[in-house]
Amino acid sequence: MMAPGQACEEARGLKASIFFAALYLVALGSGCLKPNIIAHGADQFRRGSGSDAARRLSSYFNAAYLSFCVGELVALTVLVWVQTRSGMDVGFGVSAAAMAVGLLSLVAGVAFYRNKPPQGSIFTPIAKVFVAAVSKRKQVCPSTASTQAVAGSTVHEMSVNTTDICHINKFRFLDKACMKAQDGPGGSSAGKKSPWIMCTPAEVEQVKLLLCVVPIFACTIIFNTILAQLQTFSVQQGSAMDTRLAASFHVPPASLQAIPYIMLVALVPAYEAAFVPAMRRLTGVPTGITPLQRIGVGLFAVTFSMVAAALVEARRRHAAATDGGRLLSILWIAPQFLVFGLSEMFTAVGLIEFFYRQSLAGMQAFLTSMTYCSYSFGFYLSSVLVSLVNRLTSSSSSTAGNGNGGWLANNDLNKDRLDLFYCLLAALSMLNFFNYLFWARWYSKSVETLQVQVVGVGSGGGEQQGDEMTPLSAEINMTGSLKTSSAN
Repeated sequence: MMAPGQACEEARGLKASIFFAALYLVALGSGCLKPNIIAHGADQFRRGSGSDAARRLSSYFNAAYLSFCVGELVALTVLVWVQTRSGMDVGFGVSAAAMAVGLLSLVAGVAFYRNKPPQGSIFTPIAKVFVAAVSKRKQVCPSTASTQAVAGSTVHEMSVNTTDICHINKFRFLDKACMKAQDGPGGSSAGKKSPWIMCTPAEVEQVKLLLCVVPIFACTIIFNTILAQLQTFSVQQGSAMDTRLAASFHVPPASLQAIPYIMLVALVPAYEAAFVPAMRRLTGVPTGITPLQRIGVGLFAVTFSMVAAALVEARRRHAAATDGGRLLSILWIAPQFLVFGLSEMFTAVGLIEFFYRQSLAGMQAFLTSMTYCSYSFGFYLSSVLVSLVNRLTSSSSSTAGNGNGGWLANNDLNKDRLDLFYCLLAALSMLNFFNYLFWARWYSKSVETLQVQVVGVGSGGGEQQGDEMTPLSAEINMTGSLKTSSAN
């Protein structure tokens, strides 16, 4: 541990290489662990039918997110305290030991897991669908292409996929990828058809589903841009306030990031125990509200986090300028963290559940990883937005006497206009919410789900039935023929 007043020596050579290698390993490990561990846990609940299966899966996602919040809370409180008292080396050692215990716990249950066999890269069938569709672009797509596509699926293909077969009535040109070519190498009846010319219906629907979820994914980027502000500018905002809670106790501004997780540790169980049953009685939805509705609630609520932040920052600047430099209490910025914690409970869990439940077999981990890609894009957009705002406001700020680098360029909150930047984010967030409403409605109209019953395929010759989610049901017998009927 470095002694007080001692200069910090810059790491060079081998030490710097070890440091950066460790950072990249953390990024690699986090990217491999988070989406896969969530999808793997959800796979254990995959079998089953009816509303009970949906409730169990939703409860699992809430429990998984609760464990994530507990980990974040421990890291921002206990681990920070250990590092402050004993040094960064001890803190990293404790983190490594905790990860080792988690690894041993995961390995200990290997014999009891329901594992899915590897199915290869998801990008290969995506490329096949586009190549096949482009190669048959001059063919006419029949109006009943989607029905013919499902009817052409074999029992084996349906059994290895989820029991809820998504039908996408958009991007119809991709249906040509699973049509017989009229001429050329894919249309010859002799020999084996090339998989790059003739795709399976499941592969086509998989690609169409990916295209449909992209707008939903994009609407969460602004949400994570706001998260980036709470982890950067809001901490700087706290540093410019009175951090004393008692005569000898000061709150570290960085520890304010623990406020949302303290709230979430209490709210997530309350959501599962009280909110879900109450909404289930009102809506009839097994999970209380649908994942898309849950995401929408979070995107709407996060706007008020930035509204609270803007009001507090305006009050802080006014007090610093007119009251003889009086500092507001750091507790004034707690509301913006609390509101964000509430919105994150809806948006983050809803997004993970939405991606998992809408995905076909083999896509769960890939789509779940898109949730964490949203975090990356959000933080990157935050940097771009700050630079863009500084460039666009540099001349007006100079004229107003607030410096010459824009709203956020002076590194002095009394000169910067962080309150206006927060107002800008609030406006962008509200626009993003209305944009989300459009795309959520578009998605709901684009995706239909077929209930598939595979007769005689299950163990012991029993039937396996999917969830009753749409007005169509399909039954596949042992020969692979398909019958559809309207559900009452």
